[in-house]
Amino acid sequence: MADDAPPKAAAALPLSRITVLDLTLARAGPTCVRHLADWGANVIRIEPPGSGEEVTGNRDGFDFQNLHRNKRAIRLDLKSPEGHAAFMRMAAKADVVVENMRAAVKHRLHVAYDDVRAVNPRIVYGSISGFGQDGPYGPRAGVDQIAQGMGGLMSITGLPGQGPVRVGIPIADLTAGNLLALAIMTALFEREATGVGRWVHTSLLEAMVFMLDFQASRWLIGGEVAPQAGNDHPTGIPTGVFPSSDGHINIAASSNRLWERLCDALERPEWKARPEWKNQADRSRDRAAVNAAIGAVTATRPAAHWIDLFEEAGIPCGPINTIDRVFADPQVRHLGLARTMHHPRLGDEQVVSSPINLQGLSRDIRLPTPDAGQHTDEVLRWAGYSDPEIHDMRAKGIL
Repeated sequence: MADDAPPKAAAALPLSRITVLDLTLARAGPTCVRHLADWGANVIRIEPPGSGEEVTGNRDGFDFQNLHRNKRAIRLDLKSPEGHAAFMRMAAKADVVVENMRAAVKHRLHVAYDDVRAVNPRIVYGSISGFGQDGPYGPRAGVDQIAQGMGGLMSITGLPGQGPVRVGIPIADLTAGNLLALAIMTALFEREATGVGRWVHTSLLEAMVFMLDFQASRWLIGGEVAPQAGNDHPTGIPTGVFPSSDGHINIAASSNRLWERLCDALERPEWKARPEWKNQADRSRDRAAVNAAIGAVTATRPAAHWIDLFEEAGIPCGPINTIDRVFADPQVRHLGLARTMHHPRLGDEQVVSSPINLQGLSRDIRLPTPDAGQHTDEVLRWAGYSDPEIHDMRAKGIL
């Protein structure tokens, strides 16, 4: 492989001609870059010299291995003049830079958009912050749970009266990363026409407010502040969790047509004639009684019985799986949502696959998660450095 070429396995993938400099930490930024890496981008992850677990996390742990596949990695001291110069030489040849530093940090390091644009007007520069690049909260550090709270999500999660509850995944980080990947692709598409890059950015707070979606419009347009609804759908009843004799199942039968099918499947046709349950709005108002009546029936038989019965009747339903059962599920296995990554030290590992399907293209993992600084020499050669220059930089502790 030539030093300036992406890995051969990536050559047929859509982003193989895109080079990305990855300055990200934690989760939101790496989530964005993972999309680009999975679809063939030549991603160069830049970490400080001697970076340990306090900066990158446990490299051999499940989280780091899942986040950073399909990349190459170098160590570079951006605080030193030589390290900064090396970064700028790489930036001049790159297509994308991604970072999720606090706003002041990238300016202090002189690696902000204006710095990079000065050497490469075609650069697409992607940023994630906690609360936005400016404004009254711009300087604040942001983490996922803080954004979940400030963005309103925790106020509508959990059982009624329970008090605020965080979502069980870092949904603000993940959503911000997904949105930034979309923004970067949009800017790259625009660059095809203009020849000029652009700074694109989002934040954990913006991602959370966006994800409120209909609950946000419920307030903005309808003037309603959504309360906690627990496992019930906020407006459509019955939709939620119901007991079975061996666990619980989800049922979604809120439309009038599905409600009638549910009554018949449960052998309770008389429910269709109850005036207080006649339409969706009435059932929503009397949700406690509706849910209790359904649960009294479903609790008498195992989950598999009801799932088969409801599926035959065309009623949306499903089990509530623990994570081990998720990856044992035949549909999840069919979709290939766990992929094998061969690591030269750690052996074969299973990581979460890209959920995006492009017809005719493989989602296999091309490159295992790199060791710290694993590709420093080859990347610096790509940037134009000679072996003696690289040796000198290493001797000075810049690499």
